[in-house]
Amino acid sequence: MKLWDHPMSENDFRQCLRIATGSALGFTICKIFGWSNGVFFTVTPVLLLGMVPVMNMHAARQMIASSVVVALEMGLIGGLFGGHPGMMTILAFFMFLLNFACMSKGSLFLFGANSVLNLSIMLHFGSYQATDMNDFIEVNMMAAFLSIGIAYLMMFVFPDVEPRQPRPAPEPKQSHRMRHEALMGATIATVSFLVFQMADLKDSMSAQATTILMMFPMHWNGAMGYARKRAMGTIMGVSFGIFCQIILYDWSDMLLFVVPLLWIGVMIFGYMHVKESSGSGAGFGGMTTLGILFGQYLSPGGDLVFSALYRVSSILFAIVATLLITYAVHILLNRFESTRFTN
Repeated sequence: MKLWDHPMSENDFRQCLRIATGSALGFTICKIFGWSNGVFFTVTPVLLLGMVPVMNMHAARQMIASSVVVALEMGLIGGLFGGHPGMMTILAFFMFLLNFACMSKGSLFLFGANSVLNLSIMLHFGSYQATDMNDFIEVNMMAAFLSIGIAYLMMFVFPDVEPRQPRPAPEPKQSHRMRHEALMGATIATVSFLVFQMADLKDSMSAQATTILMMFPMHWNGAMGYARKRAMGTIMGVSFGIFCQIILYDWSDMLLFVVPLLWIGVMIFGYMHVKESSGSGAGFGGMTTLGILFGQYLSPGGDLVFSALYRVSSILFAIVATLLITYAVHILLNRFESTRFTN
């Protein structure tokens, strides 16, 4: 498994600066204004700046559309069918299916990826009475708009030094492969939602996000490769988080100390992400893990060490369980010509 096969260019280094500074800025703004669910403001800039090397209007439109569509879906599922688990699950499956179909198409990958990740998390946590659903939806939309603004600001402060070579156009996928990818992703996302609901796992956001992120490669071989990298990224992200907690001790409410540590951590994992040049790899996993730990669990009265160790165990279990289910769904779909996966 090669992790460092991409040579680092000046443009790549600028992207690392954009990711680290953007994530730290989102975290800082969230803390200054006292907004809840800080994980959205910390991780969303990472997702946007990590997946889109050069910010553009097409990516901005996808982010805005994603936040609006998820808000409408949450209002439909949670508001009208919140008391009917069976109907709620069926609707969730078809919405996941639509999102993964957009991802499989390619040109709408960011829209589908952001939608399915946010919808899965919001459906689960929004089902608890202690969650203010309106606040949850509002925070998600605020994070999307703020992340777009941060991304454009980072492009202004740390612009590329030379024009990037356009990415080669992907080969068009055959219809049966697209059906395979969409059905597999929707099935895994729905099973993940059901398991987390039935097991009452309301403190496992990292593990739930992992089950969705593993579907980003859109096929079994990609999920298998991503699982190894995600495990490595999680362990490294958690290790850095514990290191930061030891340094901060009981000063975790001092932004002057917290923000530089977050910036350094995201910069390190951003460097790994760019060097991997593989989309969702170990570096990307480390960045998202660190963003969740800082955005959601770092507080003066909180125990980030326990949270970090719990993240490792839950994510590793989620990886193994998701791989087993993914393989079973992959074999099942390949039995039918209309949903067979072929390269």
